[in-house]
Formats: sequence, C-alpha cells, structure tokens
Amino acid sequence: MPLDTFFRGKRVLLTGHTGFKGAWLAIWLHRLGAKVGGISLPPPTEPSIFERAGIGGLIDSHICDIRDAPALDRIARGFDPEVVLHLAAQPLVRSSYEAPVETFGTNVMGTVNVLETLRTLPNARVAIVVTSDKVYRNAEWVYPYREDDPLGGRDPYSASKAAVEIVTSAYWHSFFQGSRTAVATARAGNVIGGGDWSKDRLLPDAIRAWQAGLPLGVRHPGAHRPWQHVLDALHGYMLLAEALWRDPALAGPWNFGPATHEMATVGDVLELARKAYGGGEIAAAKASPLMHEAGKLMVESAKARERLGFAPRWGLEESVRRTMTWYQRLARGEAALALCHADIAAFGAAR
Repeated sequence: MPLDTFFRGKRVLLTGHTGFKGAWLAIWLHRLGAKVGGISLPPPTEPSIFERAGIGGLIDSHICDIRDAPALDRIARGFDPEVVLHLAAQPLVRSSYEAPVETFGTNVMGTVNVLETLRTLPNARVAIVVTSDKVYRNAEWVYPYREDDPLGGRDPYSASKAAVEIVTSAYWHSFFQGSRTAVATARAGNVIGGGDWSKDRLLPDAIRAWQAGLPLGVRHPGAHRPWQHVLDALHGYMLLAEALWRDPALAGPWNFGPATHEMATVGDVLELARKAYGGGEIAAAKASPLMHEAGKLMVESAKARERLGFAPRWGLEESVRRTMTWYQRLARGEAALALCHADIAAFGAAR
C-alpha cells in the first residue's frame, strides 16, 4: 500500500510537532489525509516553522510536556491513535551540556512515559521512536555504523538517545513482543531543510549570519556528517510505519541516512550553501575543549534499502540548494506553508 493511500484517514499521534522535523511531518501527514494529533512543548525557536506555517490550524494540537505523564496519557487516550510517531526531544548536542538533567529527563523519561501510555492505547498498531545517528559508540571509524553496532555516547545528548534505544528495546521485549502493537526505533542523520531556526545548527546559523551581513563562525570544518534533507528522513519514517502495519516482525532499530558517497564535511556543505545563497563569509571559531564533537560519523541504511525500499531522493547538493532557496523565498515574502508544500510536491515527483 503506497504512502499516499496508507495514511489517508488514519489517526496519527505525533509528539514534537512544534519542532523542525515534527512540523514538516505534520504538514506532510495532513497533506496525505491523515487525522493528526500533536503533543509538544511550545515552539522552541522564534521564529518557528510551526507558527509561520500555521500548523496549529491543520491538526489537533496540544501543548504538553511529555515529562508530565498524566497529561500525556489523558491527551493520547482522548485522541485514540492507530499510529504513534514519537519525535519530541531535547535535540541539540551543545544544549545538552548546558542542561543535562533536562536532556535526560525529556529524552529518556519522556520516552518511558510515551511507551507506558502506548501499552494501554486500545487501537495503536504501530509506534516509531525517533532517536539519532549519534546513538552509536563512535570509534571514528571510516565505515558507516549498522543497526547492530554497539550503542554509546560521550555527550549527554548522544548518551540520552542511546538510552532511549535501550529503553525502547526493553519495552518491546517485555510488553509488546507478540502483541498487536509493533514498535521500532529510527536513527536518521543530520537533517537540513527550510524552517529550522535552532541554534548551533550549521545552515540555520549560516542563514542568520549571512542575512545579517556577518561572517559565519565554524568550529570543525573537517567534521564528517551524514547530511540529508528532512523530507528524506521523514519519508523513511513513514515507509517504516507502513511496513510495520503489514508486518510487526519488522520491529527493531532502523537507520535512515544518505548514500555513503554523499557523506561530506562541514566545509563541503558550507561551500554548497555559499554557492546556493550567492555568497557569504566564513570565519574560524574556537571550539570549546569541554564539549566533545565527533570527527567522523556515518550510518549504513542497507537494511532500510533492502527491506523497505528506502532510498534518498535528493542528493547533498540538491538538499542544500533547496534549503537555502526556502529561506530566501521566505525572506522575499512567500508563505512558509506554500514553500513546504512545494518541496513536498517536488520530493514526490522525484521518485
């Protein structure tokens, strides 16, 4: 069953719908005809894609901290979802150094609360817990990580997401295996796309600096990351949801990253961004010796490619170009929601 018919009419509970990825996913699911319920904190940035695109008017939106178990349970039960997509998180590595307790509380115990509620939802058939490519014990290898490689994390964010993987696996084996609810985790790479205004993310930082006529400070231009457009990652999540609905035996961890030849350094991405933007200065910035940042990080998506038919549709250059163009068109007065719909339509046509 293709995605354009699978989600039509289904009740999908989406946590984190006010964030960057969650907002894009809410728009796409609404476009596909799903009945979407959202649970999230208020938008984490100003401006935000949630506000700019008017997502609160598209879905059944609830502002709620997932650490508040009774409130989370009450909203979820009232919505009665068939599919649960859990994206709510503290998503930033550098912020996790500043607020480790909040990071672990939101990412780990927030996920425990979601899974506890999931146990008692009568019609939930599929649940996907979104973690990160940073869940692996990073040995700075030159080859990409597979789903069965060891978990780890030297910073609070990475460690919290690795812990989420362990928690989800424990719940699957203890409570969901053999039940009518299939549970999986999804590990995506560094996502880019229009509408992200988070701090300490490469392209949002570039847009802020260059629109203000300032140079962009760069800490680690040689760091390798698995860059991908947000729509490629979300497409992977939706393919997985549809597959789990058909075959609960597919439960477990899944990588969704770019093709290995598309792995690139921070410097490579910035050169593509400058080309797409039409200029922009770059300056060296001092890295904090107290904050560890990986030099090499790549993920292997062969499992998703072979079993789900997942394949990135937009390469790195196209992804960067579309990201920078989105911000430029917004600055010229075009509507955020229309820009998102245009990218989603173009993504669908690229199959």
